[in-house]
Amino acid sequence: MFCTRLAPSPTGGQHLGNARTFLITWLAARQSGGRVILRLEDIDSPRVKADAIPQLAIDLAWLGLDWDGEAIVQTTRLEQYQHALIRLQERELVYPCTCTRSDILHAASAPHLEHEAPAYPGTCSHRMSGDAPHLDRPYAWRFRVTERADFVDGFRGLITLDPREIGGDFVVGKSDRAPAYQLAVVVDDAEMGVTHVIRGDDLLPSTPRQLLLYRALDFAEPPQYFHVPLVRGPDGKRLAKRHGEARLAIYRERGVRPEMIVGYLAWSCGWIAKPEPCTPHELLSVFRWDTIPHADFIVTPEMLEKLG
Repeated sequence: MFCTRLAPSPTGGQHLGNARTFLITWLAARQSGGRVILRLEDIDSPRVKADAIPQLAIDLAWLGLDWDGEAIVQTTRLEQYQHALIRLQERELVYPCTCTRSDILHAASAPHLEHEAPAYPGTCSHRMSGDAPHLDRPYAWRFRVTERADFVDGFRGLITLDPREIGGDFVVGKSDRAPAYQLAVVVDDAEMGVTHVIRGDDLLPSTPRQLLLYRALDFAEPPQYFHVPLVRGPDGKRLAKRHGEARLAIYRERGVRPEMIVGYLAWSCGWIAKPEPCTPHELLSVFRWDTIPHADFIVTPEMLEKLG
């Protein structure tokens, strides 16, 4: 059975870019008669904002997007992530790394993708799991990347990013013992039976890493991945919290009807001929993958003004 997830991070208000990906995800699931899980990815504790957690559910419900069951909060699942990390340690698939970000930047010798740090140079890769108790500096756990993980993206086709060249050995456990994003989402998706992952294409480099973790942890068949184009602000940069006028909470406070937002996003995906009010349920009959443009969608000041 088709099962996907809405997986927002409570680090601030959700914006039009988040809403567009959520809408695509919800429509793909509901049109297929599938399940939608709501998972709050709150393990990035320094950036998490307490007031953003209840705000997420409000934003989704306001748009008309529902989910099945209770919302799942990652920080309630730390034990599951720790068990997975121990399995990787026992198999010597990870090692303790004491390098700082500054160390890695100074050692970088090759260009890297937007949003991606330089490839890790392998400074600490000689270590074994048993070396951790003897270290006198804080350390993180890095996964040993020894192979490729090509895959067919449901939206973009064959993807041949080599994780050895993009990022290299990556962090799965942080120095404060918290799990890193890559490990947590793989454990969650596997244990929750997620069959389809739909997300922005800024996360494309994460997919080979997550596929490697699926193999290393002997999990069943991984999900099919769909990476959709981003929404960018008038400045051409990826839409983010800094584009305050694009936050859903702002529109709601101004009294903008959610159907206006949904219709605007539907038009951007090619499902309707012009921006006009509609609900997610009204789009179930017209949702198609092949009408979604492959280029990023640029939000202009004029568009923002029309919305509210």
